[in-house]
Amino acid sequence: MPALTPLRQPSRAIVLAAAVPLTLAALADDVRVRRQLDVARRDPLTGLHQRDSYTVRARQIIDRHRTHALVVLADIDHFKQINDTHGHGAGDRVLEATAQRLTAWAGSHGAAGRLGGDEFTATVRLAPAQRHARLLQLAAALAEPVDVGGYLVDVAVSIGAADPGTIGTTDLSLLQRAADAAMYAGKHTGRPVLADCSHATAPSVNGRRLGRPGATPPGAAA
Repeated sequence: MPALTPLRQPSRAIVLAAAVPLTLAALADDVRVRRQLDVARRDPLTGLHQRDSYTVRARQIIDRHRTHALVVLADIDHFKQINDTHGHGAGDRVLEATAQRLTAWAGSHGAAGRLGGDEFTATVRLAPAQRHARLLQLAAALAEPVDVGGYLVDVAVSIGAADPGTIGTTDLSLLQRAADAAMYAGKHTGRPVLADCSHATAPSVNGRRLGRPGATPPGAAA
């Protein structure tokens, strides 16, 4: 009876070579899924982070940089008037331009988000000595007229900011509350306001300064 020839095991190199395409395919699928999830978390009009994904990124920046972090809120003044005068298409273009300018200002290591309507936010790493100049730079950028189909629409934006060192906390919601109060302290002035301790203790309902939409005390007339 002829001797049986033992089956040869495939070499490790052959096994690895066969596995590489599968691994690359899995990685490609993972990257594709991550990109799809990122798109789903973005505001469809402006491309900015929506509230939930922005919150995650902002907290990471604050936790990493502590007193060198800065939380910014920006609100377009008289936005309804822009819609009423120039149309909602013009209003959308103003929102897009504001988002682009805020993203450029925040840079690749910062986070920019749209909280809803004409309310925007950003969290960045910024040394204390640079804050005043950089906030003025942001105010100037956001106040540039926006080209809408060949004509310019004037834009005014109110800006408030808060940092953990001044406010005494790294809690994002508390920093946003202080930045919100600071923003309204400088409303319609074109002057960005950096929050101090008085802004951190401003009366609020559900984390929003009294007088803002959505901040009506329970039982009060709307």
